[in-house]
Order: sequence, then structure tokens, then C-alpha cells
Amino acid sequence: MTDTNTMTKIERRPFASLGHADHGWLDARHHFSFADYYDPQRMSWGAIRVWNDDKIAPNSGFPAHPHKDMEIITYVRTGAITHQDSMGNKGRTAAGDVQVMSAGTGVRHAEFNLEAEPTTLFQIWIEPTRTGGAPSWGAKPFPKGDRSGKFVTLASGFAEDADALPIRADARVMAATVAAGETLTHTVGEGRHAYLVSATGAIEIDGQRFDARDGAALSGGQTVTITALEDAEIVLVDAD
Repeated sequence: MTDTNTMTKIERRPFASLGHADHGWLDARHHFSFADYYDPQRMSWGAIRVWNDDKIAPNSGFPAHPHKDMEIITYVRTGAITHQDSMGNKGRTAAGDVQVMSAGTGVRHAEFNLEAEPTTLFQIWIEPTRTGGAPSWGAKPFPKGDRSGKFVTLASGFAEDADALPIRADARVMAATVAAGETLTHTVGEGRHAYLVSATGAIEIDGQRFDARDGAALSGGQTVTITALEDAEIVLVDAD
């Protein structure tokens, strides 16, 4: 099921309609075609190629595997993820914080939930504006209180976003925490693509209801009004 508001170019992708793979240690939902989930209508949204909604069991995770020419952003919702890669980086990213990896010419990394509780996260892949280049990794805390009632840029390919983690894409990854009844707006430029998910809490976008973990594909050339029906934690990617 997909709901489209043709007046404002908003496509609702209900959580129940997402691709689903339950591996026991990993319960994954896929907003876009990924691994064994294939939907020709959901291959990508502009440069946004992957948005996975993952639940990782305690003391489990992804063993070392390769990536190349992709910007990979991990937004931890609950718990924590521990990263280790072939560049020698190692770090633990906790709930509300973000890690980014520019795969460049190639990198191997492993991600494990070493906590005693399940970890939930969004992993987002964005196609880079250029291929190649040395791989890199970084992580940063983003206190939820600092984004109360407003979008804060977490990762960005734009030089003016000095406080954000750098990515090699014409894109921004943003988040906001919004109390019930509060309203935000976001302008999607002509020719651009935005994708929005409320990690927690129901919201309305231009009067259309989106429950927690539903996807919203927003076409370019519009300004949308986002209203929290419940206390909500919103993640938005704006890309070319």
C-alpha cells in the first residue's frame, strides 16, 4: 500500500509495506530494495539508495564485509553499535548519535551490538557525488535537547554545515525532536528528493498522517509542514 498526495507530491510508505527480513539476530525493514527484497518502484529516491530500519540482538552483529563508493550513515535510536574497520578505526556510537563512513575506493568494516539490550538504528546509504577517494569514518554525539523543535544537520556534503559530520554527497541528514502539537517546515528544492521517517511518534505532513516508522518520500519544489501528533523523533534526508 502506498498513499500519494498529488497536490503536494508526498508519498506515504507504511511501515507494514516495507521489505522485511528476520534473521533471528537481525530484524530488518527495508524502505528501498535491498538484499533479497526487490521492488522496482523502490530502488532509490534520488541519490538516497538505502534506508534500513534494523533491530540487532544483544551480543551479535555484522561481521567484516566490504563497501565501495557509498556514503553510509548510521543513526542509532536505542542501545549502541560498535564499529571496527580496515582503516584501524574503532568506536561505539550510542543512542541519538551518528556515525558516517565514506567507502571511497573500498573498505571493510564490522558492526556489533555488544550491549545487553537490543540496538535499533537507521542505516542510510547515499550515492556520492564522485567515486573513488580514500575511505574515511567518523562519529559524533548529537544531544537530543539541542534539536528540540528544530532540525539539526547531522551529516552534510555542504561546507557551510561546519558542525555536521562530512559526507561526499550533495545531501544533508537532519533530525529533530518535536513535542506533540509542535510544527516544523522543510523546503525541498526543485529537482531534489527528501525522505523522512519518524523514529517514534505519529506525525502529519500537510495534513496526511504518518505513523512511527512510516516513510515519506517528498518530491522537489515544495515546502511541507510537519506537525507532531505525539512526541516525535524525526530523521530527514535531503539529497539531489
